[in-house]
Amino acid sequence: MSTTEIILLNIKEIRRRSIKIWEAIPQSKLDWKPDTEAMTCLEMVRHVLESEYYYHLAIKNKGSLKEFDSPFEKKQLISVTSELEFAETYHQQFLEMISTFSHEDLTCIQIDRSDVGYIRSLGDMLLRIGYHESVHAGQLLQYLRTMGVDRPKVWD
Repeated sequence: MSTTEIILLNIKEIRRRSIKIWEAIPQSKLDWKPDTEAMTCLEMVRHVLESEYYYHLAIKNKGSLKEFDSPFEKKQLISVTSELEFAETYHQQFLEMISTFSHEDLTCIQIDRSDVGYIRSLGDMLLRIGYHESVHAGQLLQYLRTMGVDRPKVWD
């Protein structure tokens, strides 16, 4: 397996497991949040999907965007299914972009996000994107536990 194939596998596995968690959230609990400062369950799903779209554009830009016009902002939050359907095209474009990178690209291309505190290689950035989604998956598992909702088995 090439480095790019491993990164793609990792991102696909993270998303597969995230979807298991997202689909376990009862419709009646989509607006639940542990405190007034937190995101609701559905806001967190949106945040993950929208962030991936932003990161895709940032990678193409080789750094943070000066302006970000998000297509997600124009869409009403309704359900996990509607969020996934809306984001699917963007997700596939992201995966396709990753598949074009060579090992040299992953190590030599620098993504400048010094505005938020870092400049990293493309490979590092792609792993950070997966980590970001994984952290939110863990948060949602804790939300489900706190709500008393059965949690899906993500360690299959």
